[in-house]
Amino acid sequence: MRISEIGSPELRPSHHDSSSQLLSQLECSIKEGELLSPEKPLPTNLSSDLRSTLSQLSSLVPFSNSIKLQIWKLSFRLWNACVDLSNAAGVRASGDKVGEEVVKLRQVAADMLLLAGNVDGVPSPALKSASFYYKTGLIWHELRRFDLAASCFEKATDLTAKLDVATISDPGERKLLLDLNIARSRTAWDVADRNLAVTLLNRAKNLLSGSAEHYKALGNQYLVFGKSALSKIEGSGVKEALKLMNEALDLFEKGSSTARTRNGTEDLKASRSKCLRFIAAVHLQGEEFESVLKCIRVLREGGGDRHPCLPVLAMKAWLGLGRYGEAEKELRSMVVNKGVPESIWVSAVEAYFDAAGTAGAETTKGLFLGLLDRCHVSAGAAVRIAFRVVGEGGSGDGARVRAKVAAELVSDERVVALFAGEAAAKDRTAMHAVLWNCAADHFRLKDYVTSAEMFEKSMLYVPYNIENRILRAKGFRVLCLCHLGLSQLDQAQEYINEAEKIEPNIACAFLKFKIYLQKNDHNAAIHQMQGMTTCIDFTPDFLSLSAHEAIACRAIPVAVASLTNLLDFSSGKAMPTTEVAVLRTLVTILAHDSGCEQEILKFTKRAHLRISELGPDCFFGKGEVGRRERNWFAVNAWNFGSNAGKEKNYEACAEFFRLASEFYSVVLDGEMEENSIMVCKSLTLTVSAMVAAEKQRQVPLLDTEVKQAIKLLERAGKTLSSISSRTQLDEDQATAIKPNLFFIYTFNAYDLHGRLNDLGSQQLQLVKTFASSKFCNPNDLLQIGLNASQGPQSNHEVATFALTECLSAFLSSPSPDYQNIALIARRLISVSSIHRGETDDDAVYAMYKQAYRIMVGLKDGDYPTDEAKWLAVTAWNRAAMPVCMGQADAAKKWMNMGLEVASKVAGMDTYRSCMEDFVADFAKKHAQIDDDGESN
Repeated sequence: MRISEIGSPELRPSHHDSSSQLLSQLECSIKEGELLSPEKPLPTNLSSDLRSTLSQLSSLVPFSNSIKLQIWKLSFRLWNACVDLSNAAGVRASGDKVGEEVVKLRQVAADMLLLAGNVDGVPSPALKSASFYYKTGLIWHELRRFDLAASCFEKATDLTAKLDVATISDPGERKLLLDLNIARSRTAWDVADRNLAVTLLNRAKNLLSGSAEHYKALGNQYLVFGKSALSKIEGSGVKEALKLMNEALDLFEKGSSTARTRNGTEDLKASRSKCLRFIAAVHLQGEEFESVLKCIRVLREGGGDRHPCLPVLAMKAWLGLGRYGEAEKELRSMVVNKGVPESIWVSAVEAYFDAAGTAGAETTKGLFLGLLDRCHVSAGAAVRIAFRVVGEGGSGDGARVRAKVAAELVSDERVVALFAGEAAAKDRTAMHAVLWNCAADHFRLKDYVTSAEMFEKSMLYVPYNIENRILRAKGFRVLCLCHLGLSQLDQAQEYINEAEKIEPNIACAFLKFKIYLQKNDHNAAIHQMQGMTTCIDFTPDFLSLSAHEAIACRAIPVAVASLTNLLDFSSGKAMPTTEVAVLRTLVTILAHDSGCEQEILKFTKRAHLRISELGPDCFFGKGEVGRRERNWFAVNAWNFGSNAGKEKNYEACAEFFRLASEFYSVVLDGEMEENSIMVCKSLTLTVSAMVAAEKQRQVPLLDTEVKQAIKLLERAGKTLSSISSRTQLDEDQATAIKPNLFFIYTFNAYDLHGRLNDLGSQQLQLVKTFASSKFCNPNDLLQIGLNASQGPQSNHEVATFALTECLSAFLSSPSPDYQNIALIARRLISVSSIHRGETDDDAVYAMYKQAYRIMVGLKDGDYPTDEAKWLAVTAWNRAAMPVCMGQADAAKKWMNMGLEVASKVAGMDTYRSCMEDFVADFAKKHAQIDDDGESN
């Protein structure tokens, strides 16, 4: 700003003109405020305009008395306009719904009085100005604007700080000073400045001026602070609350002595009693039970206080001291006192039961029923008491006692009557839930007696109407379960029949099935199980569940029927479990019962059929799961076949081994080849069982059966040929293939080929293959030779080959078995004699000669004596025909063979002498005949 622009003093407006102009602006704004209506939104700039004008006016201080008086008038006009706005809006001037704009206008009015200061002719201007700030601060406090409220209270305090209280005679002005301190203290308390709040209350004691009303107001504020401190959790809050309440008690007692009216005295006594009750509550919270009882004694003796909370406080104090008898007396006094509200005595009963526990259950029941006789009790109270008596779970005798007492309580006709009508529907549902949950807890603990009783009582709170029929049916079903657990089957059946009448469904059908199971009525159980499929809400899971229940009850026929129905019902549909698992379960449970081979065979065949219909991967599953399932069926078919063979049930044995071969031959996803060794073994044993069954029933196999058996052996033969051609077997194969398997295969194949009149060369080739294999054993070969040498289907070529090979094997042994060697020699001689006849005499002689050479050098008894005698005698007897025919050379050959063999046999000395004499006579006679012939 340039100097030349600054106006000269003569040109500036005068001080009076500026004040008048600003006051005019204030008046215009106040007029605008007087025209405001709560129906229209308040202008937000009105308070700011007023404050701006007031700020300009403050720069013109000091004012003349006339201006001050004008400011005062404008302030009151603004204040009254605010009051009118609040009243028109239907809200108290100090209500929490007063808009902030109106409160701001009130504060502007208070600031105007503060700016004007003292005015001549206005009494107590400071107090009037302070009252504006006090009332504005109260509204700010209600609006939770504690900072603005504290500012107003502080300004009001500054205005009254210089006043001499002793010189103030007006009661209203004295009350204003007291209320100002209390209000300021309350604001400090709400902003957590506890020390300042208590300090301000202590200062307020100097403003009481002997008025009972003042004592009451200040005492009430101490009491309010005490209750607030009592709500704090930490222990310091209890101590602080007790201190504040003692201050309040002291003020109430002093006020009583200063009261001049009866009403005033009664009010202070009532406040004193209220304070003592709170002090008792503080002591109770601090577990100072003796102090609680002292407070109650003072209340009862001094003022005759009969407040409903006193018995509750006394009862809790006695409970805290462990004196349950005294506590019960207090509780019973509440029953007599009709003035005790329901909520209080219900709370007291709950507290008593919490402390006394199970021992107080009977008392609680009696007290509650006593209350029914003296006053109206709500259904909600009955629910609370029942819930408290029942408790929240638990086990043992205590829980059973509580449940029993609760059952007696809720079954009382007077209690049931509380829940009649639609008005009590919510409480009736709550009571049913309390009893049902209690029953369910005991059911889970297998306390079926208590559970059944509580379920029965819960039915009392289920109305007999259509809306609740499902709930009633559910109640009957759980009662059926309880009696099933108690093995009270007749009662269980009665309940489930009732449930089925109300709501027929699969749950009822299944429970009836369980009852028949436990009665061991298998036929009825099967019939019930079959009927379950007709239920609307039936699912296959119930058939599976029925099977599990039947297995648990060891009812094998029922379990089999359930699983069979599951297979039939779910054919082509989704099943709760896989078909292979159902069949496996069927076979497993049948295996535990003897005499079920045919049933086992039937379901094993069904599994094999489903493999061909669905494919191995779909039936067994893929991966490791499928392999385990496949192996399970294969191994069990093998085991069943083995057991059937041991029991000489050869027909079943053959079927099981054939099925085992089929299961072992299944190749699943991820496998390279079948289990050929087990397939081979199963096929071989299948044919063996067929042959054994033929001998057992003494009915020969049909040609078609023989051909089928040969085909099975051909499959096995391929595997055996492959194995026998290998130079070395791995450990698993060596363990799986036993030496007799090849023999069994060869023996059966030889037998079956002979039945079809095959060429002998094929049989011979089979035996030669076996003889050349690493699995050949001389004893097995001997058995083949003996079998081939006799019977209607004998084959001398096979017999000769097998016996010759066997003889060579025995002779090459370090410890020859001369018993078998002698047997082979005899059988070879017999075969040659029968099939070659006398035309091949040299061949037979060679066999005798071989037998003689074997005997040479042996000790007596090494070669079987009977067999040696047979050789000697038959060789000698072979000379009979040549002797008769005059064939001297042939006769001498056989007689000499007989003598040679006889010379090696102990015990034939006499025979040998006779033989030698006969040979000598024969030689002489033959010589004489030769001489006569030459002479002739």
